[in-house]
Amino acid sequence: MARRDGRAGTAEAAAIEASLRGLGTPQRAASEKAYLKSDLEFTGTGVPAIRATVRAWCRARPGLTHAELIAVTEALWERPVHESRMAAVELLDANPGLLRPGDAALIERMLRTARTWALVDGLASNVMGALTERHPELTDVLDRWARDEDFWIRRSAMLALLVPLRRGEGDFARFAGYADRMLEEKEFFIRKAIGWILRDTAKRRPELVAAWLQPRAHRASGVTMREAVKPLPPEVAAGLLAARAGQRGRGQPR
Repeated sequence: MARRDGRAGTAEAAAIEASLRGLGTPQRAASEKAYLKSDLEFTGTGVPAIRATVRAWCRARPGLTHAELIAVTEALWERPVHESRMAAVELLDANPGLLRPGDAALIERMLRTARTWALVDGLASNVMGALTERHPELTDVLDRWARDEDFWIRRSAMLALLVPLRRGEGDFARFAGYADRMLEEKEFFIRKAIGWILRDTAKRRPELVAAWLQPRAHRASGVTMREAVKPLPPEVAAGLLAARAGQRGRGQPR
């Protein structure tokens, strides 16, 4: 059965990729490849067209099973084409009800080979995030990710908590623990993720974010702080930025 699903998945993935190629342009392909600095092939297909293709494929298969979903996802991800991998992420995102806790292992394998924010961020925030909301025991996986040597995996641990925080809900304490450990990291994508999540949280809970930042402003990078304070009242944002600026001459992170 697994072999048959695998063969069918390969055929379906090839058909999806062919559709994507028909929607792309050489000019966009060259531009995207240069922008993302990727070794993958690019078809030059925009994200809205990728999503529309995936959702049309799903609508045509109302009886899609878990095994079929995973087979097609894995086959799309194995193809060395950026848009095929994007389609794999969108396919998982479009079928959250079919995913099981054990699929966190597949998501982790995809994250470890993604090597770009363009694939990591949706996979972490939407796919793993939704799966963790439905299965809270998966926070143990996120705790492990937050200490991983791979900065993309550490970034993913934080981003998996983003969507409920954005709604004014979620586990801020867990995110705060992750962020506190990573706050002085030099990696741009870690600094940016912390600021991004704080910014989106602050849109609904500005006091919570300001209180968390106040004793840590001198440790945070400029990238983190500039993002984090955007939704805060101007006088609060100015005070936090001034607190950080006062430490710059003492060798604190920029």
